[in-house]
Amino acid sequence: MQQLVALHANRQDPARGSGPLIDLRGVSKIYETPAGAFTALSDVDLGIQAGEFVAIVGKSGSGKSTLLNLVAGLDRPTSGEVVIAGTPVHATGEDRLAGWRGRTVGVVFQFFQLLPTLTVIENVMLPMDFDGRVPVRQRPRRAQRLLERVGVLEQADKLPANLSGGQQQRAAISRALANDPPILVADEPTGNLDSQTADAILDLFADLAASGTTVVAVTHERDIQRRGARTLKIADGRLIDDSSAAFAEVPETMEAQSHA
Repeated sequence: MQQLVALHANRQDPARGSGPLIDLRGVSKIYETPAGAFTALSDVDLGIQAGEFVAIVGKSGSGKSTLLNLVAGLDRPTSGEVVIAGTPVHATGEDRLAGWRGRTVGVVFQFFQLLPTLTVIENVMLPMDFDGRVPVRQRPRRAQRLLERVGVLEQADKLPANLSGGQQQRAAISRALANDPPILVADEPTGNLDSQTADAILDLFADLAASGTTVVAVTHERDIQRRGARTLKIADGRLIDDSSAAFAEVPETMEAQSHA
């Protein structure tokens, strides 16, 4: 935990103490398809506080990834407001939004997305190179500290192909934390991992949340609640449950559908 505190020493968390860090108000997202309009999200209201660990669950096509993309500023709502860390993302131009993402949101993908021709430590330093806030001389040491925190420092000089899936995901998490963003979003981060490795990754997310990072993850893990995660359940584009007992409160027929 002390290592995490040290890594966050220079962070200035936007919106801390002034309402939700993540604030969605009446958000809908409609995609135009050859078959007609498809409503991915419908009138979603959601507030997430700084330092929360939030798990988003629901069946395939329910709107989970769309919600995550809106939080990360990777997509925009058709209607409603998306205010992240004090920034009205729905009304911010793409030229400003790119820089905002680099400072505010770290993204972890299911299939890691590490650049294959760069070493692990070079992958972790890459966001620092784009953002420019970390001085050049400090970047290797910061990358080493991040890799040490997730347990793969010994893999720093290897190419991603020489790492196991779990090691690659840990390296990807280090990369997502490179610029010390207040928010970490993860889309099925354990979907390509064995159960033991998946448990370790989720424990790491819980540790990050305990240290002050807001973590929002799409996951199918049924025991996510024991790690202190708040569970949001989505079905047909609507937020149908927001509680620590989501699986117990949703009717059995809907429960079966959401994990189909």
